[in-house]
Amino acid sequence: MNIKNIDGFDWNAGNSEKCQKHGVSLLELESAFYKAMSIFPDIAHSQTEERFIAIGKTNEGRYIFVAFTLRYHEKKTFIRPISSRYMHTKEIEHYEQATPHSHNG
Repeated sequence: MNIKNIDGFDWNAGNSEKCQKHGVSLLELESAFYKAMSIFPDIAHSQTEERFIAIGKTNEGRYIFVAFTLRYHEKKTFIRPISSRYMHTKEIEHYEQATPHSHNG
């Protein structure tokens, strides 16, 4: 997925509250998508809509996990975050081993 093809983020009271539940601010979450993110299909949660998992670093240098889907409005594509949280130490270690480029952030 190329962030250049994304026109913005789709927020409402429901998903903005859920995404901030674990301390991640909306600005911090959005910032992660403008850096190098690893994005994978979330097959287990894609029954009613196609969902994705993104992992990477925020501008503040914290590792983040985001579940999201895409929404389309008036020929534009938006990221609709579903939930987010900071990654645990073991997840970070696994991510850094799998993506050596992540050290340069």
